Amino acid sequence: MKNLTLAWRNLWRNKRRTLITSASIFFGVIFSTVMTSMQFGSYDKIIDNVVKFYTGYIQIFTEDYHKNKTINNTIEFSDSLKKIIEEVPQITVFTPRLEYFSLASSEDLTKGAVIIGVDPEKENQVTGLKRWVSEGNYLRENDSGVLVAVDLANYLNIKVGDTLVLYGQGYHGVMAAGLYPVRGILKFPSPDLNKQFIYMSLPVCQDFFSTGNKITSVVLMVKDHYHLPHALSNLKKKIKPPLMVMSWRKLQPALVSMIEADRAGGMFMKAILYMVIAFGIFATILMMVSERKRELGVMVSIGMQRSRLGAILFLETLFMGLLGAFMGLLGSFPIVYYYFKHPIEITGNAAKTYIDMGFEPYLYFTTAPFVFYTQALTVFIITAFIAIYPVYKSFTFNVIRSLRA
Repeated sequence: MKNLTLAWRNLWRNKRRTLITSASIFFGVIFSTVMTSMQFGSYDKIIDNVVKFYTGYIQIFTEDYHKNKTINNTIEFSDSLKKIIEEVPQITVFTPRLEYFSLASSEDLTKGAVIIGVDPEKENQVTGLKRWVSEGNYLRENDSGVLVAVDLANYLNIKVGDTLVLYGQGYHGVMAAGLYPVRGILKFPSPDLNKQFIYMSLPVCQDFFSTGNKITSVVLMVKDHYHLPHALSNLKKKIKPPLMVMSWRKLQPALVSMIEADRAGGMFMKAILYMVIAFGIFATILMMVSERKRELGVMVSIGMQRSRLGAILFLETLFMGLLGAFMGLLGSFPIVYYYFKHPIEITGNAAKTYIDMGFEPYLYFTTAPFVFYTQALTVFIITAFIAIYPVYKSFTFNVIRSLRA
């Protein structure tokens, strides 16, 4: 207890030295927090964009459909399944879908397309489909029309109000054919989605493929991917074969690989940042010990044990680390929060690259609590490790030379 009191008092005998050392820790926490917030904020937005475009965070379908995505491997969207989903607190909204391939034709032009039958209102809640309608109108409940992706519409040379011919194979080999008015044109940020998708209301799609009340999958959303593990765990306890539950991570393996590769690069850059921070803190601690040579020599010469002196110096460094880390924690929050509300816009060729990849051209930040406390804790641990140096010097410095300093 006496060592704690003495260490705390020593800090404020030379306020300038204490503030300089704490400031190096303070800025270290801020730099690492802002960098981490930008890194994980960008991941969060990429994941959010991808799952809201199409896959959702979770999908429920049959094991057979997972192996072979044919119209024959469908499920009944029963009240019992709805009840299971509704009882999971992490699920915010869900929607049924019926998906299969068909040929789309206009006059003498024909192209393969993905037909997606949806509940218009719920699909809009899950993926925000309505916002991608660039021409015409969004689907209404039981609407007999279709929404066509822009590149597919351009290829088939059709516009809003024209009639689209769809024909292919339905449930258990039944012929599927029909004429559908084009209600609207969809323009997604992703080029792949613009080339192949056609949306229609679920009852009309079920009638087209002759599936009755069957669907291929149920798409579920959670607030964000941090709530995903709990939602998955709860669903897997209740949903049994032949049904299965799968998260976006398995539905989008390419995206997961991209994020993991970028995260590895981010860890390398952060390691360099931590090294810079460590050397900055070490330089201030080195200065502190050098300035106090005479003081340390006097303390040992009047009878203070070197072990106690080392403990006091160690505690002083820890106090400065705590002070700097705590102030850095407070100082980083308004900076991160500002950029959380005002993302940094990317311009030029880099922006075009982002758009071509289907991502918004912005650098996003996150205010997730772990971003703040992990960085403050990491920098504090670095400081605690560096605090070993003053302890080492307390046992090795020459008293006579120190008194003459």
